[in-house]
Amino acid sequence: MKQILVNLTDEDLSFPNPHTALTEPNGLLAVGGDLQIQRLINAYTQGIFPWFSEDDPYLWWSPDPRTIINVDEININRTLKKFLKKSPYTVSINKAFSQVIALCADAPFRNDDTWILDDMLIAYTDLHHAGFAHSIEVWQDEKLVGGLYGVAINGLFSGESMFYLKDNASKVALLALSDLLKQQGISFIDCQLQNPFLQAMGAIEIPRTVFLNRKNAELKIQLPTDFWQARTLQADE
Repeated sequence: MKQILVNLTDEDLSFPNPHTALTEPNGLLAVGGDLQIQRLINAYTQGIFPWFSEDDPYLWWSPDPRTIINVDEININRTLKKFLKKSPYTVSINKAFSQVIALCADAPFRNDDTWILDDMLIAYTDLHHAGFAHSIEVWQDEKLVGGLYGVAINGLFSGESMFYLKDNASKVALLALSDLLKQQGISFIDCQLQNPFLQAMGAIEIPRTVFLNRKNAELKIQLPTDFWQARTLQADE
């Protein structure tokens, strides 16, 4: 299929076929548009996500290969297993979305510039209020010490970013999310792009064609209406 970099307009919220994305840079599909709620929903439904740096236009991506974590194959090494047996943390859903995304944007372990710019903060907070962006929080002594956030369209969860202030806190958040999704028959978490942390947790790369087919299957899964209700998770959840 011919590769074409499309310039989006504010009026048209549609996207080109992900298979037309460039190979260099890998997955760049479109430029421009905006970050309004319906455009973001359209993007994630098609396996497309925004990612851009300061001074860049809005850039939209669908890379090949795509990084996912199969929830049945998430890696819990011996050290983490030992930690989990005596974990001092509690986990919640959607109790502190604004804090989570702000800490993801300015996490102390980041050595590079954040891509979660003000436009992204506003857009994903709006998406959260609309019921499509969600956070998993990890607490110790009522202090937020880790978490992640992402976008959920029916059974498809696309992770966006995570942070930790204490050891293993982001891993605990990822494991909690994986367990929740598994209980609903959801088979994977979309991680978009590989990195050493995700790889250590069991993330793999799959061809874009395979990802899009699996993505379509997850989109058909209807979650309970209270699935993303703000709450503290109990041990059996």
